[in-house]
Parts: sequence; C-alpha cells; structure tokens
Amino acid sequence: MTLDEILKEIKNAQTIAILTHESPDGDAIGSSLALKLMIEELEKEAEVIIPEFPRTFQFLPGAEQVKIDTETKNYDLVISVDCATLKRLAKNEYFENAKKTIVIDHHGSNNMYGDLNYVNPASPACCEILVSMAEYFQIHMTKEIGTCIMTGMITDTGGFRYMGITPETFEYTADLLRIGVDIPDVYKRIMGTKTKANFELTKKVISRLEMLEDGKVAFSYINAQDEKEVNAEPGDHEGLVNIGKDIEGVLVSIFIRQKEEENAYKVSLRSEDGINVSDICLLFGGGGHSRAAGALIQGNVEEVKEKLMKEIKKWMES
Repeated sequence: MTLDEILKEIKNAQTIAILTHESPDGDAIGSSLALKLMIEELEKEAEVIIPEFPRTFQFLPGAEQVKIDTETKNYDLVISVDCATLKRLAKNEYFENAKKTIVIDHHGSNNMYGDLNYVNPASPACCEILVSMAEYFQIHMTKEIGTCIMTGMITDTGGFRYMGITPETFEYTADLLRIGVDIPDVYKRIMGTKTKANFELTKKVISRLEMLEDGKVAFSYINAQDEKEVNAEPGDHEGLVNIGKDIEGVLVSIFIRQKEEENAYKVSLRSEDGINVSDICLLFGGGGHSRAAGALIQGNVEEVKEKLMKEIKKWMES
C-alpha cells in the first residue's frame, strides 16, 4: 500500500524537506507544518522550505523554523504537499534533486509527479488527508499538529461554507476540539482578521469591480503599483477573489494580480456549480479544483480578461 511505502521512505531518510505551492494559503502552510510535526512524532527531522510565508500564519506551531531557502541541495527525501504540479511547487529544484520524492495532495488536476503519490481529490483539504495518514501511522495527534491541520481545513472549506466538505470533516473537527485545539481562535486569525494592506487592497478591488455577462461574471484586479502603495506582504492578496464571488447572481469570479513580470498576471477563479474553472485554468498551464483554480497568464489587464472571458463563455454556453 502507498501509505506503507511512504512510512518506509520517511523512516529510511536521513534528510527530509517539505515543500508546497507558490503563494501558499492556509492549507499549504498548515499541511507543511503539520507534516513536519508528524514526522517528529516518528522521531525523525524535516525542514519546511517556504520562500513566501504569509504573516497571517506566524501563530502556527513551528512557523519560526520555516526556512526561506537552505544550504542543503540534495535531500534523501522531499515531500510535496497541497501542490498539483511540479511547475507550481516553490523551490522545486530541491524536489528534482532528491533521491526520493513523495506527493500528498487533494487536487483532481494532480499529475502524479512524485515517486510515490498519495492523492485524494474527494478530500476538501490536504490537511484532512493528513488526519487519516496520522491515524494509519499511529501518530499521536497533539494539539500542535491539530492546530496546523485545523488551519488548512478551515481555509480550504471557506470556514465550512464550500461544497466538498464531508461528514469526516466535522468528525475530525470534533476530535481536534476534544484534544484542545482552539478552533474559534484559529478561525478568527485566518478568517476574521484582515491586515491593513489587505483592507486597502480590498477597497481597490471593489472600486474596479466589473459585472460582465449580465451579472454572471465578476472581474477585478490589482497591479504591482497597488501592492507597493500599501506595503503588501506575502498573503495580503488572499480572499480578494471572494469579493466578486459573494455577489448575488455571480457564477464566476475573476481576480487577477500582477506578478513581478511586467506583462503577466496571476489569475484566481471561483465558480458556482456547473462551471469547472480548473479545466479553464488548465488551458493556461494552471489548475486546481473544479470551483477554485488559478493560472499565470501573459498580457495586460484587458488581454488577460479577454482570454479568460472567451473560455468562460464557452462553459456558460455549453
């Protein structure tokens, strides 16, 4: 069984690194830190490498040990969490140079790029997969591990609002509450608190919001100058795509953010049932979930909008 093989590789490795996707969210951060703590329960050590660590998640156990980079270039084992493709994996050179690689993920678009792949698209969060892994490995679920896992579960379910949550989601939540995880505190930190920069960016997104296709599509953007003006840090753009999604009648919300490359935008799409935004993003080299996906598209604001609308209209007409 794959889980037995994964456990064997963890126990045999002398050096282990954990990576996740670029622009990491709560599930990516929570999965990385939870897995590190789980590996420590197996009496092994692992380094978490995350080049852009959002300040929002500094409260999590183990956050102070996260590395931006590392002098070690060749690990015995590198584990990718919450990342569908090697292209989206931050510091993927460590993955490519490793003796052995493992992928743990919940994206349906995952292309199984590891030596061992444990992927469950039915799981609403990668962190939820780690709960079942901990049970199988007979790892003691500590409050610290549980706090990291709860962060990922809350993030990727939108605070238990999104489709895809399972009975197990609430069963695991109840179990974590029983061992002392402060769920209200976690929820407030990641869902109920905005940084000042995020608040200022929110105002810009609202001021530029366009309603297209008779109000069925919402579109907005921020550029590099916007982020510079508000002193934005990694993670300050999180949640901006939901501004459009939460408007009555909107089937697809588009939010684009200018990357360091002058003529490229990071795209975030959210949708209601019936429009698979993962398939749309795959056309541009991205991917994700059927109702939440992303990609990187070359062009200016109008060009990127036009490219996306062309594909979205096809879905709406089909």
